[in-house]
Amino acid sequence: MDNRTGRNTNRADETAPLLARDRTPSPNPDQHNGSPHSPAASSLLRTLTDFNDGTPTKGKPKRRWPSIVALTILCVVIILIIVLGFVVPSVVKKYAMQAMVFEPSSVSVESFTASGVQARVKGVFGMDARRVKKKSVRDIGRFATAIAMKVESGPAEVEVSVPEYGNLYLGKAKVPSIKVDVRDGHHTAIDKSIRLEPGDFTVVRQLASDWIGGRLDQLWVQGKAAIPLKAGIFNFGTHQVSLRQVIQSSDLPSMPGYQINGISIHEVELPSYQQGMAADVSVTVKNDYPVHFTIPPMGFGILVDGCTPSDPYIMIADATTDAVEIKPKRDLHLNLTGVVRQLPDAFTTQCPNQSKSPMDLLLGNYIHGEDANIYVRGSDSPSMDTPEWVTDIIKGITVPIPFPSRDLGSLIRNFSLTNTHFGLPDPTAEPNTPESQPKISATIKAIVNVPEEMNFNINVSRVRADAEVYFHDKKLGHLDLHKWQRANSTRIEADKKQAAGLLVESIVEKAPLNVTDDDLFTEVVQSILFGKKVLKLKVKALVDVGIDTALGDLAVRKIPAQGEVPLKPIRRGGIGALGLQVGNLSIMDTTADTLTLAALVNFTNPTNYSAHVPYVDIHINNNGTKLGHAFAKDVDVVPGRNRNVVIQAKWEPSVSGDAGKAQGRELLSQYISGYNTTLTLKTHSGTIPTQPALGKALERFELEIPTPRLRGPKRPNDGDGDGDDGDDDDDRRPHFIEDATVLSSLLDFAMSSLLEQIG
Repeated sequence: MDNRTGRNTNRADETAPLLARDRTPSPNPDQHNGSPHSPAASSLLRTLTDFNDGTPTKGKPKRRWPSIVALTILCVVIILIIVLGFVVPSVVKKYAMQAMVFEPSSVSVESFTASGVQARVKGVFGMDARRVKKKSVRDIGRFATAIAMKVESGPAEVEVSVPEYGNLYLGKAKVPSIKVDVRDGHHTAIDKSIRLEPGDFTVVRQLASDWIGGRLDQLWVQGKAAIPLKAGIFNFGTHQVSLRQVIQSSDLPSMPGYQINGISIHEVELPSYQQGMAADVSVTVKNDYPVHFTIPPMGFGILVDGCTPSDPYIMIADATTDAVEIKPKRDLHLNLTGVVRQLPDAFTTQCPNQSKSPMDLLLGNYIHGEDANIYVRGSDSPSMDTPEWVTDIIKGITVPIPFPSRDLGSLIRNFSLTNTHFGLPDPTAEPNTPESQPKISATIKAIVNVPEEMNFNINVSRVRADAEVYFHDKKLGHLDLHKWQRANSTRIEADKKQAAGLLVESIVEKAPLNVTDDDLFTEVVQSILFGKKVLKLKVKALVDVGIDTALGDLAVRKIPAQGEVPLKPIRRGGIGALGLQVGNLSIMDTTADTLTLAALVNFTNPTNYSAHVPYVDIHINNNGTKLGHAFAKDVDVVPGRNRNVVIQAKWEPSVSGDAGKAQGRELLSQYISGYNTTLTLKTHSGTIPTQPALGKALERFELEIPTPRLRGPKRPNDGDGDGDDGDDDDDRRPHFIEDATVLSSLLDFAMSSLLEQIG
């Protein structure tokens, strides 16, 4: 056969069916189209051919079934390979991710190393198919894990990163070999030592800051690892595992609760032989986590807010802690010691466009019951045993700590005014100015409750206050004590009746009292003059206290204080208790219708208060008719008897018209004739020109006094030993006119200038 023939033959063979068949039975069963076949192949071929034709072959049926079984098994194996190789792994992976449960019982830190932490993790691992939602995945997973029974992972290194933070490297964990039972409902106890190493400190600090600040709504984490797996004698090789998972904020641990058990503030001696202040704080921290490790000695900086939220924090103290052991699910007891070496100027300097400093703002919130925020930031550790990486991480983390306030509403008790002196305003002062307001000078006394935390000597050097005065729970006025006043303090030791305190005394000079309710002021004055019960004025004040401390002079501002100022009414006898006496009457000036007199007056101030009266004016009446007025200038009134107070009176009946003139003539006629006459002294709305409210309050004031008897000058002793001038009859009667002369058509009167006081 030539080459062409060979090529045609080959082409025919290539295009011919692989399983050619002749529908005409061949007499030779071992041959088909002249091509030889093996017995097994021929048998399989005949079986398939006869089976497909629907005409079973007669003769040898037993040789057909083994071939069918073999082919079926082959097909099943191929299908299993496809399913187990491509479908089952992904399904089993889904099943494993949803069904596996690990419940840690404790996490303990065996040691801090130079590069990380050696931790021991204990817990229970198990598979719970009920957690898988899709039934097909659940069934396949149960089947696959039931076959595998136990799976063992080799040593692996897991790297964790955070995609939302630039995919920065968070850290890694070196995990040893772990063998677990993966059958549904079975559990495996795990106790393994794992090495943890932090990654990029920047992302650790940023994560911590966002978590502390409540800005971490969710967190995406991605873990990558090359994990060797085997089940029994089957080794599945090393699998590259990459898992990305989101952690919601509700699944993140929250800031642990804490309670401040006690604070002790005391003075300390600094290495530079200077005095500082130290605070020992005892804190209990809630621990709900199964962790067990020992925190090495740590250092922190204590910071406070500046003037505005945008200002940097102000560091005021250093704090340290000793090594602390944390036990699983047991509260943590911490003892911290903070030392203030010197208060920075930024903390004590008044803020721009404000009247307060950051220290005032902090203490103000604390004193007034508002939580004051302080901030704790990591710093260098006091111990050389603390790993450097721990310090590097916490240096960039600032934790806000709400510092709970205390009820300091009774910080100042027994606030009172003693040795009170009232000064009436200057009648020439401009209205609505401090000079036009009454003045109060007094000794302020207050007992300050010293908080038990303050275990050092306190010396109050100055005080000032912003005080409101109330009567019957209504505001009477404002007492201006805004100027700093010198003060001194004396410690009061505790006894059975009261706790330890600090008696603070300060003398206030001429503090303006701005009366805001004239009607209420009228009621107060009338109650003092005409009432019988002790009045109680309430004083509510915000007190600023200057304190001398080891850190220098400090001012604690706006301390709430309140007290009562009892005002006693005039003693029994009412106005009669004044004991008014008029004497040494002299004529100062005369006109055709008026007569100006001067006199010395003695009276009793039945109250415990003193006053300075720049000007006072009183009407002089007789039988209800005004005949003149009396006035005095620059009178100082003291408690008890006041003597030789100079007053002036102007006789002017014409101010009441014809009725006044008639009443004046009648009074003079009776007076000159020696009859017993009386005058009525009555206050009015203009009694104190700059304080019409006070004058209105005194309108009810009326005092009736006998008209002083008029006497002439004494003559020389007549020598009879009786001490008189020898005229025992006529000269005893008053002679109003001594002599009269006519000069240039004018009548000059020489009048008696001395009048002895009556009674």
